[in-house]
Amino acid sequence: VVTRDDVEESLKEVFQFVKDKEQLLQDLRSQIEETKKIIAEKQRERDYWLEYKNVGSKIHAEKISSLEKDIEEVKRELERTEEYYREALKVVREENQKLFDRHMKLLSEEALKNAVGYLDKHCRREIEENEWLKEEVKIYRKAHSDLEASVQLLEEENTSLVAKLIDIKLQHLRV
Repeated sequence: VVTRDDVEESLKEVFQFVKDKEQLLQDLRSQIEETKKIIAEKQRERDYWLEYKNVGSKIHAEKISSLEKDIEEVKRELERTEEYYREALKVVREENQKLFDRHMKLLSEEALKNAVGYLDKHCRREIEENEWLKEEVKIYRKAHSDLEASVQLLEEENTSLVAKLIDIKLQHLRV
């Protein structure tokens, strides 16, 4: 037994199915139209590039090679200029460092003279003695390092002589 509600429900389903198919068909038609437009656009683009390939590419190839040569020349010039400025900067930095060092040395000497000028005779004498002692310490340190080197050489020589002596005694014992 099929009731009226079942028939109506079935008709609604069929109607909805048909409506969905019509919508799908309409969507497909619009996609086809869009695809046709894209194909036409690509065809025009293809024609343009074929024309370019046959005629315009040769002209542009010559321009491109000329521009590439210009680019290489500009790169070489840039490298030379960069190297020149790098060297100039290095020279200027060295010169500035020398001037700065000289200026700082002069300032420190001037500051020392000014500071010494404010001291009494006893303090000045101590400073002079201190500088003399510093020079003496340098001399003694150098002499100390020379003596250490001499002692080390003598120790090495003694060690080798003792080793030779032991070798000779061993030879005599064997004999």
